Amino acid sequence: MIISSRRRRSQSTSKIRSKSRITSILKLHKIMSSAARILLQLEQKATAAESLILTLKNELLQLERTQNSAAPTLLSTLKQENENLKKEVEIWKQKLIQAGISQGVRNFSTSAASQPIVQETAEKSKEKVVPTPEVKKTKDLKKGDTAESGEVSKVKVDDGPIDIGRIDLRIGKIVAVKKHPDADSLYVEEVDLGEEKTRTIVSGLVKHVSIEEMQNRIAIFMCNLKPAKMRGITSEGMLMCASTSDKVEILLPPNGAVPGDLVEADGYVRCPDPVLNPKKKIWETVAPDLKTNAEKIATFKGAVLSIPNKGPISAATLANVQIK
Repeated sequence: MIISSRRRRSQSTSKIRSKSRITSILKLHKIMSSAARILLQLEQKATAAESLILTLKNELLQLERTQNSAAPTLLSTLKQENENLKKEVEIWKQKLIQAGISQGVRNFSTSAASQPIVQETAEKSKEKVVPTPEVKKTKDLKKGDTAESGEVSKVKVDDGPIDIGRIDLRIGKIVAVKKHPDADSLYVEEVDLGEEKTRTIVSGLVKHVSIEEMQNRIAIFMCNLKPAKMRGITSEGMLMCASTSDKVEILLPPNGAVPGDLVEADGYVRCPDPVLNPKKKIWETVAPDLKTNAEKIATFKGAVLSIPNKGPISAATLANVQIK
């Protein structure tokens, strides 16, 4: 009886342990199933996040590419429009000057710097007003004179200060070059200056620059010198160079310079005479102050010569030398 009771107790204990194990296994299974579901959800969310990040990166890259490609194009367009407007203004200024000359106004300035002078003159005129006598018709007008020419008094406009602003410096391209038939030291160049037709310019550079270096060269030219014959060929300008007694270098324009680009000096109003009057010695007055500086940059009294929005004019190797 005792043995039978012990067996029943042992069997009961075994059943309890078995149930406990089964319960533990079931709980563990539930926990593992729950963990698997959570892990799967996390993996799905991670995949979705990676996909979203990749999409955003692609969109950002596309946006940057669009901006980078559009910005230079827009900037280039605006710069070109600005240059075209400058050239158009210069053309109309020249037409205005020519119109003034045709009407008898020989000395004419379109410089904006002349405005303060006019205001000062107006203020002085308030202090002392001198009546201007009316010009009447006369019977002894010479043949060919008109009534209008007898009635209108011609007013000369002040030319302004003599400085680099009076010199017409422009970018040009040598489209053809040959040696002067009657002078071994001279080149005869056909130069595109952005005008309707090319200009003929004679330069004494045979000893310093090869003809191959001259061909298709982009350079700086002085365009308002009075045309003059050089050994029988009329020269309509001057090629600008940095120069010493034994070496001459053609000045270098900045990258992107094209025929017709205007050269300006910092701090000076660009208002060139249509044609320099040799009697006024304008070029002779300006020339001594045209030099390259220590960085080989072209200057006038220290003011840098440049093409707006493109860069300065320079020499290849010659520093602190005269420009002519």
